[in-house]
Amino acid sequence: MPHDLLKGKKGIISGALDSSSIAWKVAEKAHAEGAQIVLTNAPIAMRMGEINKLAEQIGAEIVPADATSMEDLENLFTKSMESLGGKVDFVLHSIGMSPNVRKGRDYGNLNYDWFLKSLDVSALSFHKMMQTAEKLDAINDWGSVLGLSYIAAQRSFPDYSDMAQAKAVLESIARSYGARLGEKKNIRVNTISQSPTMTTAGSGVPGFDVFFDYADKMSPLGNADADSCADYCVSLFSDYTRMVTMQNLMHDGGFSTAGITDAIVEVLMKK
Repeated sequence: MPHDLLKGKKGIISGALDSSSIAWKVAEKAHAEGAQIVLTNAPIAMRMGEINKLAEQIGAEIVPADATSMEDLENLFTKSMESLGGKVDFVLHSIGMSPNVRKGRDYGNLNYDWFLKSLDVSALSFHKMMQTAEKLDAINDWGSVLGLSYIAAQRSFPDYSDMAQAKAVLESIARSYGARLGEKKNIRVNTISQSPTMTTAGSGVPGFDVFFDYADKMSPLGNADADSCADYCVSLFSDYTRMVTMQNLMHDGGFSTAGITDAIVEVLMKK
């Protein structure tokens, strides 16, 4: 049930590909809570996804942007302010891609040009978004910038490959830019370390189904789904979290602090 948590607020949400994506759920819930939204994604992702359907559903304008392009990002923030009638109050970075993972390259045989592409798309784009927004003075005081991360930034996971380094960089950028924007404009910057989630992007990782089941059994509350993550994002866009910044916030059903669970013990005892 909506509570008007974002009534009067304006925001930019990136990465909504289809109805299974976290960004899609965030857009729906932010709209339900009263926010006006501009949607954005890379042109190639827009051709693959269903973003037009979402835009029609929530009455949002779409501004295509390659998040690695400074020119595209400047256009995104400029057109968003024009469309929304002023500066934005929140930004969601839900962008991640690794050519090495997509093409199945072993971690000991990475293509380094692709590695740099992983970092640029998945992490440096977060810095580029905030740098562009700062230069254009595009975010209101006490605004909120949020990026989606994963616990592979702290722990090793097979097959996550160079995306682990990308997420570590993403989280570091949140701390460094969070300090800067906090001092300058009281803008907060955080990342959410989300459970493995049944999205189009997540399920493209080799062995995802097995790991999803393992994480679910290792989490006392089970895996946090996309809807729950969207709820958390909305809370971090709201005024109820005005003093939360520079944090990597675990949203994983307890996975990150569980040593072992009864569900895992039961599986092991059957062997």
